[in-house]
Order: sequence, then C-alpha cells, then structure tokens
Amino acid sequence: MNIEPISNINLYGLERYFKECASLHDSNKLPNKILFSGKKGLGKSTLAYHIINYVCSQNEDNKYDRNNNIINVENKSFKLIQNGTHPNFYLIDIFEGKKNIDIEQIRAMIAHTNKSNFNDKPRFILIDNIENLNKNSINALLKIVEEPKKNLFFILIHNNQTKILPTLISRCLTFNINLNFNEVVSISNKITKKNIFEILNENLINHYSSPGQIVRLINYSNEKKIDLKNLSLENLLINLIDNNSYKKNTYVKELLIDLIQLFFLNKYKLSHNKKNYINLYHDFMLKIYNTNKFNLDEESLFLEFKTKLLNV
Repeated sequence: MNIEPISNINLYGLERYFKECASLHDSNKLPNKILFSGKKGLGKSTLAYHIINYVCSQNEDNKYDRNNNIINVENKSFKLIQNGTHPNFYLIDIFEGKKNIDIEQIRAMIAHTNKSNFNDKPRFILIDNIENLNKNSINALLKIVEEPKKNLFFILIHNNQTKILPTLISRCLTFNINLNFNEVVSISNKITKKNIFEILNENLINHYSSPGQIVRLINYSNEKKIDLKNLSLENLLINLIDNNSYKKNTYVKELLIDLIQLFFLNKYKLSHNKKNYINLYHDFMLKIYNTNKFNLDEESLFLEFKTKLLNV
C-alpha cells in the first residue's frame, strides 16, 4: 500500500480542513503562510498536496475533483509534481540520513523564488517536517516568510510531538490537525481495504493514533511476514532487535523505539510499583536520546533492553 503523500490521490478524514482552505482561496483570502500541525501519519502532507493540486489545476484539463476530494492523475500539475518539474512548486524536506534541514536547502529555495516568474500563477513552497529545521535554517526562513513575494504561498508541515519556535508559528495561519479513534480506524480500513482488527491486535491499534502509523506497520508486517494479530509485544520486540534491520532502516528503528515505549506503558498499567517503571522508562529513553545525539552504539542499547527488561 503506497501511502507516500505526493502520490496519494485520495484524501481521507481531512476534508473539513481542505474545504476551509479551498474556500479561502476561492474568495482570494488564502493566507500566504499556512501551518498544518499534528501527530505524524494523520495525512497533513497529503492534505497539502491536495490543496496545491486544487489551486494549480483550476484552469487545466482533468482538474481536481472537489466533490470527491480526488486528484485526477491525468491533470498536468499532478504529473509535473510527480516528476519534480512543476515550475510553481518547490519542496523542502529532510534528506535521508540527515538529522536537520540545513541552511543550504533554504538558500536554494530563496534563490528559486527570486527568479522571474515563469507565469503569473500561484507558486507554492512546501516544507515538510519543519521541526527538523536547525536554528540557522529557521532564521533564514523567517526573513523570506515575513515579506513573501506576490502569489507565493508557504505550506509548512509540523509533527507536533516536537516543538518549533513561536516566532515561526506566529507568522502562520495554523491548522491543528486531529482525528478521533473511530476516524483513525475508518481511514485505516479505507486505505488497506481491510478490517484492521483482523490484522492487528487491539493493543497495537489502541497505541497508534494515526492512519499513517497503522498502515506503515501493516506494510512492514506484510513484507517481513510477521503475524501482528497473534504475536505478543515482547516477541515482536525480540524479533526487531534480533534481525538488526533497524541499523539500515530508519522506519524499523522508529518502530522499535515506539514499541519500547508501549512496553513500558503496559508494564506501568499492570505494575503495583508504578514509580519504578516511570523511572525505568525515563532512564532508558534518555539513553536512546543520547545514543542518537552522540552516534553511540545502538546495538548494545537494544541488547541491554532485551536482556534486562525482556529477560531473554
């Protein structure tokens, strides 16, 4: 199941946010700085691509289907954005293997916006994962968003589990994106075309709060032939630690850390000595943080977890 935002032609669950932005555009009131903030995997980036396609394809054949919130794959703007050649669209995201969006990426974007307009149509700068902007990048970005050129729109995507500078938020119209549990389940079912309760155990479903997280987990389990309906959390953790794929796959590493947090949460709920598990949790998460920050040995850390806490 492909859930890459750039390719998602369907918009699920976020129609109300799209409708508000489309109405603002239709009345010539669309702000030139928009921030979509919410948990990872809710569809914020997909929403941004739909808004951009709606605006850019208005005078094209096969324009955006607003009644059904579907991007027509035959419209010119969709094809150009897929190919990375749309003259009115510019994407900034964190590079694979990097920890931050560096200032050179912002400078390249500024140079792009300073070029003469290829046409007089709206231009969009989409910055994904803005929580990964470093201090220099943010300062450079602030200078251009304060006084953007005519017909230039910035859409910023923020994972709200990580804070960003208030000076950036204050310059944007912010949409706080959220979905309730039933919406998450319904959207996940639509994307997978299956009943997720038949694929995942309830412990996992209750832990994940966004369709993107659930679908990525199902994709991974299908690829690795892991039974997430009947496999215990402890055995799943052992599986992830033993196969060492977290060393090369960022998603597996994120999944492993996430499931470690779920492990501590479950133990906390069942324990009579809750303070002990709170301390264990904070100590171990600090070790994970320091391991990432200082590029320490991840294998030793996860083996320690397996030996001391999973008792294997």
